[in-house]
Amino acid sequence: MLEHGGNLARAAAQFGIPLAYWLDISTGINPNGYPIPEIPPLLWQRLPLDADGLHEAALTYYDARHVLATAGSQAAIQALPKLRSTCQVAMPDLMYTEHAKNWTLNSHQVTRYSGIPDEALLNATDVLVVCNPNNPTGSMIAPATLLAWHAKLAKRGGWLVIDEAFMDCSPEFSLAPYAHLPGLIILRSLGKFFGLAGARVGFVLAQPSLLDQLEEALGPWPIAGPARFIARHALQNSQWQRATRNNLNANSQRLNSLLSQHGLMPEGSHALYQWVPTRNAEAWHQYFARQGIWVRLFQEWSALRFGLPPDAGWERLEAALKNSNVQDA
Repeated sequence: MLEHGGNLARAAAQFGIPLAYWLDISTGINPNGYPIPEIPPLLWQRLPLDADGLHEAALTYYDARHVLATAGSQAAIQALPKLRSTCQVAMPDLMYTEHAKNWTLNSHQVTRYSGIPDEALLNATDVLVVCNPNNPTGSMIAPATLLAWHAKLAKRGGWLVIDEAFMDCSPEFSLAPYAHLPGLIILRSLGKFFGLAGARVGFVLAQPSLLDQLEEALGPWPIAGPARFIARHALQNSQWQRATRNNLNANSQRLNSLLSQHGLMPEGSHALYQWVPTRNAEAWHQYFARQGIWVRLFQEWSALRFGLPPDAGWERLEAALKNSNVQDA
C-alpha cells in the first residue's frame, strides 16, 4: 500500500497523541463539506438502483455526454490499466502515486518525466496520464495543450487519461465537455471539493464503448444506495457549489499568506491546498506532528502539502507557526 494523507491512526501511535486531538490538514479535502441530507430508510434496505438520477445529475454538472459512476476515482485508476494490453505509459514524475503503481502492476512500461512531455516522448507513448490540477503541486495544464496531446495520441489509438479530482474549483479548465472524443478519459471525484471522501463516489467520463468495458470490469453495485443519494443532491446544489468555490478560494489565499509570513513559501497553490518545498521539510513535519498537527510530507521532494484547516483549526495552526524554532525554511 502506498502512503497517503489522512493516516491519523499511525500518527497517533507514533507520536503518542490521542486520535481525537489531531488537526488533520494532510489530505486536501474540503473541511466544510457538503451537508448530508436526510437519507430515506428504504435506501438501506434495497440494492442500489441505476435509475436514481445520479448519472443525469453528473452529466449536467460536468457538462459531459457519457458518464459512469465508480467507487471513487481510485476504482477507475485500478481498473483502467487492465483494459489495455501491455503498452508504453508516460506520466509526470511528481503526481498522485497510485497511477504509476497500477499501470506498473499490470505489466505496462511506465516512463516518468519532469515538466511537460516533449515530442519524442509523445511519439513513443500509448497512454499519457496527467493530474490536472496536479496533485500535489496545484499546477495547471491549459486545455488547448491537453487537446493537442490528445489528438496526437488518438491518431494512433492511444489514450489521454486526465485525473481531474481537484478540478471543481476551476471548472472552466476541465476537458469534461470533450470526453466523448475517442481516447480521452476524464476521472472526477466527489471526495475533495464536496468533502465527501467517505462516500467513495467518483465518475469516469469517456466514450460509451470504454465505459461499457469499465463497468464490466468493476461489477454490479459499486456504490451504495445512500452514497448515490447524497452524491446526486450535492451535484444538483449549484448554490452551495458557488458559495463553496468562493469560500475555498478565500481560505486558500489566507493559508498562503499565513504560511508565507512564517517562512514557508508556497511554490504551488490550489483552492484546497498549498505546496511548500523546503530543505527542512522533515523537521517541519516532525515539529507539526509533535503539536498534533498532521501535514503531508513528500520526503523524496523535501516538500510539504498543507490542506485547509477547519474553522476551529486556524488559530491552532497559526500558534504552531508562531512558536516554531525550525530554521532555514
